[in-house]
Amino acid sequence: MVTKILKVVAQTEPVYVPSKKQSDGQLAKSMIRLKELGGDYEDEYICAMFGNLALCKFAVGKTVIASLRFQTHELNGSVFQDVVANDIQNI
Repeated sequence: MVTKILKVVAQTEPVYVPSKKQSDGQLAKSMIRLKELGGDYEDEYICAMFGNLALCKFAVGKTVIASLRFQTHELNGSVFQDVVANDIQNI
């Protein structure tokens, strides 16, 4: 897990996806686009947020501290990387 200071670029509205771990069978999911501080060409991350964090709204342009988890998985012979935001706090 990596903790970084980032700027919010965009965030999607939460949707509910099926989950076997939740008692009601659904889990909130939202995507957030975060950019490292600096110039126009800094690294950006598209991160998934789940549960209560997915229901939080972060303002575009705000600076946040985010704990990100990077993981990979294989599907049909292709390898994909996922970035999950475990925690995001406004500064």
